[in-house]
Amino acid sequence: MSIKDLIKRNRSYRRFNEQERITEKQLTEWIELARFSASGRNEQPLKYIFVTDKDGCSKLFSHLGWAGYLKDWKGPEPGERPSAYIIMVNDMDIASNYFCDDGIAAQSILLGAVEAGYGGCMIASVNKKAVADCFAISERYQILMVLALGKPVEKVVLEEMQEGDFKYWRDEEGIHHVPKRPLSELILRR
Repeated sequence: MSIKDLIKRNRSYRRFNEQERITEKQLTEWIELARFSASGRNEQPLKYIFVTDKDGCSKLFSHLGWAGYLKDWKGPEPGERPSAYIIMVNDMDIASNYFCDDGIAAQSILLGAVEAGYGGCMIASVNKKAVADCFAISERYQILMVLALGKPVEKVVLEEMQEGDFKYWRDEEGIHHVPKRPLSELILRR
């Protein structure tokens, strides 16, 4: 699969086959991709907490915000929820500034998941205090985001943005539409 195809398949999936479990071994392989990725000043301050058991997944789910543009949707129903999560944290004992490492690492992890037939979603709408309390995460670790992972059961379609409307939406068949700006708008000519 080409890098372009891999990136196009790497969507923000929010509905999964919850019965299709992800192992810590699989998560470890994807974290290794983040380990090999670039890091600001090469400090590598990011750390990762795996949540793979059903009880832990259920607890974490209740502290996450899902799809802000879909106002009437509270998140995936039971059976369509992620089967694993990665809580990404910054180790404050290493660095207080993680620059853009979180985005680079998350993209690397998700590309690995997609290559393996899975998918995920970067979630920054996290009740960080509740998650820290629930999983006994020390103040040393600043929660940055949660990666929700699983075997996608939804179709996501990329389409050209119309009249500057960038909000994603779902049609009556549940297909998730993601508008993208035309390439001609992104390249500034001198």
